[in-house]
Amino acid sequence: MKKLFTLVMLFTSLSGLMAQTGDAAARLAQQQLDAYNNRNIEAFLAPYSDTVKIYNHPNQLQFQGKDQMRARYSGMFQNTVDLHCTLVNRMVLGNVVIDQESVIFDKTREPVRVMAMYKMAGGKIVEVYFIRPDQQ
Repeated sequence: MKKLFTLVMLFTSLSGLMAQTGDAAARLAQQQLDAYNNRNIEAFLAPYSDTVKIYNHPNQLQFQGKDQMRARYSGMFQNTVDLHCTLVNRMVLGNVVIDQESVIFDKTREPVRVMAMYKMAGGKIVEVYFIRPDQQ
């Protein structure tokens, strides 16, 4: 009976830890999404690790680090007046967040559908994987 009680307590503790980890991961993903839609480059970069890696799924490294993110996103934030990302669906499992997104770059064109998978560690986003419908 004592072993059963110990196992139940361990499971309860682990479930609580996973929920806390998932809540923190979801908050980071939401923080960067809100800043993206506000076109605030510093707030957008805040939840990312200094050494973040951005991939096209499954493993094609696009760029690495906040400096390269700043260079890529700051111009887009300044020059893309219609820029807006709508969260369609979010799944969270521990330190991983998968967002289904609909992104408008130009109101005269159809939104771009994309999945973004954010991997968290140490309270920061450390890896992002983009999955697009035309990828194989």
